[in-house]
Amino acid sequence: MSCLNVSRCLVLGGLWLIGAGCNSGSGVEEKTIEVSANNDPLNEPRSILKRYAEGQAMGSEVDGFPDIVKRVEAIDAERAQILEEGFAELKEASAGERKTLAAELLEKLQPSIQ
Repeated sequence: MSCLNVSRCLVLGGLWLIGAGCNSGSGVEEKTIEVSANNDPLNEPRSILKRYAEGQAMGSEVDGFPDIVKRVEAIDAERAQILEEGFAELKEASAGERKTLAAELLEKLQPSIQ
């Protein structure tokens, strides 16, 4: 066998090994992760604020505001403070003011990408 044939065999063999390694199935494992709004402590207050921004009157849910703030505080103290202050303002606001305040508060509580 000539030196040229041996070189070709080595090159082709090396390329084959590289290609076989890339397709061996040891690549990145894909996983599906389910994200549920039920796990987000801000889901409930956002829903309430959306209804207020659409003009719904305040109801018995007002009694649960302190508990909602506590659940948010366990995850995000800054947003809990915003929510607590916002809920207090909403309680004192007129119906017309409430729509605007709720929309502004809802905007402050939107998810952010960091």
